[in-house]
Amino acid sequence: MGKLLALPLLALLFLSGCAHVISEEARKQVDPSIAFSKLRGNPDTFIGRNVMLGGMVAGVKNTKDGGQLEIVQFQLDDVGFPIESSHSGGRFLATSPDFVDAMIYKPRRLVTIVGEVKGKKTLPLDEAEYTYPVITIKEIFAWKLSETEKAFPYPTPAPYYNYDPYYYGYDVPPYWYRPLGPVFRP
Repeated sequence: MGKLLALPLLALLFLSGCAHVISEEARKQVDPSIAFSKLRGNPDTFIGRNVMLGGMVAGVKNTKDGGQLEIVQFQLDDVGFPIESSHSGGRFLATSPDFVDAMIYKPRRLVTIVGEVKGKKTLPLDEAEYTYPVITIKEIFAWKLSETEKAFPYPTPAPYYNYDPYYYGYDVPPYWYRPLGPVFRP
């Protein structure tokens, strides 16, 4: 009897690891026809429409009006994980009326966002003027991938010496082995 119960539980556990990090409600609001290259080219055309974007946090800023993340855009895989590569479509600003904690959304943290396009904003970037698409955050997911954020400290405790549960011969672990991160839904 125990084996009959264990098989469905094991299947449920395996399938739950493949779930998307953004809620189904938020994904239903997203317009999948909006590519980041189109959005970057003319953000004003898409004002009021919802997009799902991801990338790496480049900076965090909080003011009396709320928080702002500067994000280097990367393509997303099937579960919403930003695929780090040497190619990016550019940068965008993700804004929130709430405080954005720089310890959670720290530089180099990978994030996935669903939000509404609000237009564009031109700001200095190094010694140039850069026009950012501005997205108001509806839902954001912060990925945990650094050594200090993994389930086991390194080196791993006994009896798992020299075992890294997140290394499977790839630079980026397969999505079903990735640890979950904090989710923010205003």
